[in-house]
Amino acid sequence: MRFEVCDAALMDRYLAVRREVFIDEQGVSEELELDAADDLPTTVHLVGLDGEDAVASGRLLDVGSPTVLIGRVAVRSARRGTGLGRRIMAALEEVARDRATGDFTLELHAQEHAAGFYESLGYAVASEPYLEAGIRHVTMRKAMTAS
Repeated sequence: MRFEVCDAALMDRYLAVRREVFIDEQGVSEELELDAADDLPTTVHLVGLDGEDAVASGRLLDVGSPTVLIGRVAVRSARRGTGLGRRIMAALEEVARDRATGDFTLELHAQEHAAGFYESLGYAVASEPYLEAGIRHVTMRKAMTAS
């Protein structure tokens, strides 16, 4: 298993994970899932590869700013429960630390049912529940320091 920052050659495989999890499984519209933030120069896409198969995804928005947003964290259904979620989160945090300067905050909008998972990684709930893409979410944050 390896995690790679996406280039043009990896982007289709990365997006296939997001489509499978968010659009096909969860019913999020393609217009909401594939948004303008995907193309920003401060966005970093990370894909988890098992051989050549993409099995996990995640992205970082506003890399290098005081608040970096983690989003679109997904693991293909056949690979859930194997620790891959923890591994993609660790890889996202490492990329954020490597590209940051000084102290910063990681923020994510967690589906409410997954808040316990993120709490186990050191994130704290920072909001009341709200709807995003028709799914209940909470904002969560974690203080970090650049490497």
